Amino acid sequence: MKNLFLVFIAGSFLTNCQSETAAQENIQATPGTTTIVTTVQSELELVWSDEFDATTLNLDNWTYELGDGCPNLCGWGNSELQEYTDNNHRLEEGMLIISAEKISSNNYTSTRIVTKGKQEFQYGRIEARVKVPSGAGMWPAFWALGNDIETNSWPNCGEIDIIEYVGKNPGQIFTSVHTASSFGNTVNTQITPTPNVEDDFHVYSIEWNKDFIEFFFDDSRVYRYAPQIQNNETWPFNKPFFFILNLAVGGNFGGPVANNIEFPREFIIDYVRVYQ
Repeated sequence: MKNLFLVFIAGSFLTNCQSETAAQENIQATPGTTTIVTTVQSELELVWSDEFDATTLNLDNWTYELGDGCPNLCGWGNSELQEYTDNNHRLEEGMLIISAEKISSNNYTSTRIVTKGKQEFQYGRIEARVKVPSGAGMWPAFWALGNDIETNSWPNCGEIDIIEYVGKNPGQIFTSVHTASSFGNTVNTQITPTPNVEDDFHVYSIEWNKDFIEFFFDDSRVYRYAPQIQNNETWPFNKPFFFILNLAVGGNFGGPVANNIEFPREFIIDYVRVYQ
């Protein structure tokens, strides 16, 4: 289940889309149109991972972010409904399981963890194998923020959304970047159709270097961000970033929670790995 071998497969056709510099690529993953790209295994080495094989969360890697974001970022900046705790998760059979619980009407709890100040990386292949929860209002994510966020506020610090899923739009995933030049709007993004994505585990990853960030769903490249002009507004990706794993509920992007959802809902993470 947790093999460390890499196979790189890239989508074979490209579709251009508008971006902050008209220089990024959207690659739509389409069955039957992938081409295997030969790579040498020794080019990348596993430099860090959390396999979640212990009985408790490794606090050398992760910190809990608690509460509802108030007073500075109420609703975590997106009018989200959940309050984050340090007990809405468990480690079981080599998996990290983040659970969203309904406490009362419009009152939910969940967990959000970050590697800030503990595990931060610049460039490489970053990946996680996860299973997303279904249901309108569910909003799981694996993403990264620039480690200078305390002195260089969002979106200037940069954000990389390796995988976002919103249950109101089943069968698709979101991959995005946020920079100062996009003014915080999600314009540098790709929505990839992924039928029945909720039913099983998938690997979500990026390959990031000084020139571009490429996003992968399993072994298919689905998106590429590569501005022709790199400056502080278009390319804040020349420094270390830290990771975030969380399961949000509702909010501006997550949308209303469906009345027929049974709780708890679970976001299951098999591993997080970094290769350089």
